[in-house]
Amino acid sequence: MKKISSALGRIISTRLGFVFTLLICYWLKSIWAYNVDFTLDIQTPYQFFLSILNPLPIGLLFIGLALYIKNTKGFYITTWILYSILNILLIANAIYYREFSDFITISAMLASSKTSAGLGDSALNLLRFWDILFIIDYVILAILFLTKRIRTDKRPFNKRASFAVTALSGMLFTANLFMAEIDRPELLTRGFSNYYIVRSIGLPAFTAYSANQTYQAQKERSAATADDLTEVKSYVSEHYAAPNDQYYGIAKGKNVIVIHLESFQQFLINYKLTVDGQSYEVTPFLNSLYNSNSTLAFSNFFNQVKAGKTSDAETLMETSLFGLNSGSYMVNYGGDNTAFAAPSILAQTGGYTSAVFHGNVGSFWNRNNTYKQWGYNYFFDASYFEDQTDSNSFQYGLNDKYFFKDSIKYLERMQQPFYAKFITVSNHYPYTSLDNESSEQGFPLAQTDDETINGYFQTANYLDSALKSFFDYLKASGLYDNSIIVLYGDHYGISDSRNTSLAPLLGKDSQTWTEYDNAMMQRVPYMIHIPGYTGGGVQDTYGGEVDALPTLLHILGVDTSNYVQMGQDLLSKDNDQTVALRTSGYYITPEYTSYKGHLYYTKTGQEITNPDQSTQDATNQIKQAVATQLSMSDAVQTGDLLRFDTDNGLKTVDTSTISYSKQFQQEKDIEKELGTASTSLYSQNGNQSTVDLFNAPSYMQLHGTSSSSSSSSSSSSN
Repeated sequence: MKKISSALGRIISTRLGFVFTLLICYWLKSIWAYNVDFTLDIQTPYQFFLSILNPLPIGLLFIGLALYIKNTKGFYITTWILYSILNILLIANAIYYREFSDFITISAMLASSKTSAGLGDSALNLLRFWDILFIIDYVILAILFLTKRIRTDKRPFNKRASFAVTALSGMLFTANLFMAEIDRPELLTRGFSNYYIVRSIGLPAFTAYSANQTYQAQKERSAATADDLTEVKSYVSEHYAAPNDQYYGIAKGKNVIVIHLESFQQFLINYKLTVDGQSYEVTPFLNSLYNSNSTLAFSNFFNQVKAGKTSDAETLMETSLFGLNSGSYMVNYGGDNTAFAAPSILAQTGGYTSAVFHGNVGSFWNRNNTYKQWGYNYFFDASYFEDQTDSNSFQYGLNDKYFFKDSIKYLERMQQPFYAKFITVSNHYPYTSLDNESSEQGFPLAQTDDETINGYFQTANYLDSALKSFFDYLKASGLYDNSIIVLYGDHYGISDSRNTSLAPLLGKDSQTWTEYDNAMMQRVPYMIHIPGYTGGGVQDTYGGEVDALPTLLHILGVDTSNYVQMGQDLLSKDNDQTVALRTSGYYITPEYTSYKGHLYYTKTGQEITNPDQSTQDATNQIKQAVATQLSMSDAVQTGDLLRFDTDNGLKTVDTSTISYSKQFQQEKDIEKELGTASTSLYSQNGNQSTVDLFNAPSYMQLHGTSSSSSSSSSSSSN
């Protein structure tokens, strides 16, 4: 034992040995933090391996820089400083994560006063007894040096060897990044979530990534001026679509419940899947809503997302501004840019309380920061849904029936009127989220050579069933009659590359499938269901997600004429029906469709290969209009131009007053403070919960299908 101890002492007493000792200490502490303090949502052995590997490359690169210093004292001082920087970053993030469920970004550091205000409790209250592990190595190493069991190495380290250590760390990081891209393609360009980056390439790399994001944003922001906003407002004024008197204010003062239908495409509406000669209605409940005269439904409503996908859809729907041409607006700018979004507008014009419900981690797509800028009072993320298990959830959160039911205890405590958004996840790629819910098996899989397509209809049916259960709850609780319910699909569920396999199910020929067909598959549902209203129906107006907010606000009786919004009211007689897709040159109008370099007549799908002069003039005009709309939106988003907008009658959101910690208690405190003036459903129901009013029958219960027959139906589809 003494020989081993002596040998270790000799190794650590060399400069390289000391560097590797500190590297191992940092690696062990990082692994501890990953598993105890952070939620990295590790799903696979491969992701676990990445999390084990990622502290080493940059740790070695950073600490190993000291090897270039010849002076003995300078070497050890530099080594301790570099090592301490890594440790401070790790400890600070561990403490910060306990309050914010996110990692510290450079923008958060620059806004340290807001961060401190958001902490509420002192940092001391966030310390844990195991935090001693983050500093105990300092004590142990100090004792070993003082007792001479470790000695300083006075020999300078060879420069070539120093470079070799740096090269080794660079190679390790390159390999780490390559493997991370295999696990999550476009990891750094799309930005998905902060915890994805930490899980894949480590905390220091995330900090560097955050620094670059902040630099790029600040560079564009600092170059923008109030004159840029003047040009934008002039454009918005020229393209403003006045509300239609027939619909303006028909839902004024009502609660707004927004349901985000993950990956849900329009073709599912009124669609019947045929399996083994038997026909199955995929979404019977949504079909009933779509065809109801109490619903304003839009048959030609298109998604306008790009790399940001779901986050782009949220940005479009909430702000009437586009996402970015590259990456996600919510990730790159959402946490810092001034915004006048639906929650903030309704709070100031109608006294609305607002909340988002989502069974995934709050940092995904930087929601926990963006939602504050948008004015959401509450964000109930995965941390508020404590009963998640392998049988009722998957990597993107709780399955929808559990999600809706578990949201009720928070929804019923919100002060009315409220604006509440529910983000569903069960109909998310790869469309296998029901594998562990045997009670939900019953709706058959489709019969194609693509398993993704086969499962898509089953998860869509599950979502439909969950929605019916939620609507039944709204009716039983009394919320239904005093609310409007907005439902929208965020983006395509089946990608263009898979559409030829889907074609036969849609009555199309895979061999003759065209880019026009791909363009039409970008349709997603948009419905505004207004209980008690009978003037609804299916609207054929062409529009997109950027048009949703002005449409909704006008129905609620909110004047939008002074707001910077790129969309137009879909119900307005002034709507020009031009749908700009996020990719340059792609657009859809009632007359023409341009998609992936092809031009078509929209009504017939006939390709225009040799356009005449009038067609060229018309399409050039559309191209220019689309390019202008996108460029105006980009100017607002990248330049943070809304910070200059002081004459729209709205106040900017003070994010320091919003905390997504202990929100249930916040709701209870407000009820207590208001007393008899409380307008929450819970208060109106005599302080009795309505959770038990939620009932979620399975497909087999609804249709009387036995488990044996459903199993045979499913197996026969494989």
